[in-house]
Amino acid sequence: MNYLNDLITISLTLFAVIDIIGSIPVLIDLKKKQGHIKSEKVVAFAFTLMVLFLVLGDGLLKLIGIDVASFAIAGALVIFIIGLEMILGIEIMKPDKDLESAAIVPIAFPIIAGAGTITTIISLKAGYSNTLIFIGIVINLIIVYVMLKLIPVIEGKIGSAGISVLRRIFGVLLIAISVKIFTTNIAIIFKNSFVF
Repeated sequence: MNYLNDLITISLTLFAVIDIIGSIPVLIDLKKKQGHIKSEKVVAFAFTLMVLFLVLGDGLLKLIGIDVASFAIAGALVIFIIGLEMILGIEIMKPDKDLESAAIVPIAFPIIAGAGTITTIISLKAGYSNTLIFIGIVINLIIVYVMLKLIPVIEGKIGSAGISVLRRIFGVLLIAISVKIFTTNIAIIFKNSFVF
């Protein structure tokens, strides 16, 4: 029973951080620019990234000389640009002609397996077994896959006017999230820089 409670806690935590429901307007916008979202590629890359950090933790970042805070700031900047595009209706990140890489950035990273998700996985390792976290990752990526497949249906139900309104609302939210991630992690970097 304890295992089930732990699995529910892990799955709900990851679900809240990934926030695939909240990302729907962003995904609709990206689908319009790219023409198609390769759900399988997105989920496969996000799964690989999440499991890598589950197994190797922040040691993987340290190996290439990057700390978690710097990684989070990089993800925050990408999220900020996406939010800006959504609010202003401009195109900063040009559509990638190669649909393979378009599936990876920015959908798999940083929208699904972003700095927040990776940091959460590393944090969960302190209190839960790798097996339960792995199952939690799989459960969440199944939900992500289903949502990605439903994007055309959701787009049809909302309509172009609804999408336009949602784009701007979620654009503001994305910028707010990116600013929070940026300020939190820049504070960590400054704090660590002045510790003697």
